[in-house]
Amino acid sequence: MLLVIDVSNTTTTLGTFQGKKLRKTYRITTKVPRTSDEYGVLLCDMLGVSGNEHGEISGIVIASVVPNTMHSLRNACIKYFGIRPIVVGPGLRTGVKVRSANQKEAGADLIVNAAAVKELYGGPAIVIDYSTATSYQLVLEDGTLDSVVIAPGIQTSLQALVSDAARIMDVEIRKPKTILTNDTAECIQAGLVYGTIGETEYIVRKMKEESGLDNIKVIATGGLGRVIASETNAIDIYDSILTLQGMRIIFEKCKK
Repeated sequence: MLLVIDVSNTTTTLGTFQGKKLRKTYRITTKVPRTSDEYGVLLCDMLGVSGNEHGEISGIVIASVVPNTMHSLRNACIKYFGIRPIVVGPGLRTGVKVRSANQKEAGADLIVNAAAVKELYGGPAIVIDYSTATSYQLVLEDGTLDSVVIAPGIQTSLQALVSDAARIMDVEIRKPKTILTNDTAECIQAGLVYGTIGETEYIVRKMKEESGLDNIKVIATGGLGRVIASETNAIDIYDSILTLQGMRIIFEKCKK
């Protein structure tokens, strides 16, 4: 069984694969400092609750955009699972070419998403990941990560409003019944959701226009991606497990 660990700025998502089938997913908070023992016990306990004995794990892949978690997390994998994890980064066989002056700047999340899209959907494609930041990445037919646009994520925008504006409240992120509202919570929701829809449609249109490529598929992922994908024709496919699939695909490439 393969364990994949996707460390984003806000949450860490764990997934277990039996072959190509995703069996279970788990989420923990990233912004909590943990020792290797804390990580190890937490991972073993979570796998044990669902009946997956940690002894069944035969491979581990980590994709992290939070460098200060890596020492403890890597050591936890070695100490508690007896496995040296594959860490997505420069020099690893991923099937993805990075078109950048500094290839080391390409985040692990961008690489695994590009690997998944190349394998599962083919290019050219625009991948939108609605996470702590919203990233729009252009992946060419040969798997090249050509360019990336990065914008504040929906939750990040809300947190900035709540922390910097005295009368702005924290709200559930969902589309209100109408954009014409005078209810404070719905005013905030309308700005966040409709604003992100507008951002998505404009950026996708400009990326298609400036790339000059035909038949570009648009694939969205990320926890809040479903909210946006259901409200715009700019997105062709919503795949909630795209990043986890990309990690599985990279693991298989590394084992060949």
